[in-house]
Amino acid sequence: MTNAQCACGALRLTFREPPQLTALCHCFACQRRTGAAFSANAFYAIDCVEISGTSTEFIRTADSGRKVRMHFCPACGSTVYWKADASPSIVGVAVGCFADPVFVPPAMSVFEQSKHEWVQLDETMEHFRGLPVGGNETG
Repeated sequence: MTNAQCACGALRLTFREPPQLTALCHCFACQRRTGAAFSANAFYAIDCVEISGTSTEFIRTADSGRKVRMHFCPACGSTVYWKADASPSIVGVAVGCFADPVFVPPAMSVFEQSKHEWVQLDETMEHFRGLPVGGNETG
C-alpha cells in the first residue's frame, strides 16, 4: 500500500488498511488550504494510521463551530493530514501526499455550491451541494 508524505519527506503516514472514503471538496477552507480550486481527500480509520515525524498543528473553526486540526510539516509547509472534532475516529489525508497516479478515485464531490464553474466532473461519483445528509465535517 502507498504511503503519504510531505514534500520534504520529514512527515510520513503509513496505513494498514485502504481508505474508507475518497472525496473531492470545493469548500472555501479546502480551497485556501490547498491553493487549488478543490481538494482531493482520503479518509482512514485513525487506528490504522501510523504517523512519523513532527507536525505543526493549525486549528480552524468549521461552519458548525467545531474544530478541525490541520497538521503540516514545519520544514516544508505541506498540509498532510487533519482531524475533525466532529469525526474523532477518522483522519483525513491529502491525496496529493501519496504522489500516486493510480490512487483510489474519489467516490463523491462535496460543497459543490462553491465549485468553480470551469471545473467539470463526470457522473461516476456522487455530487452534493453541501455535505451528504447525515455527513460529518471531515475537512
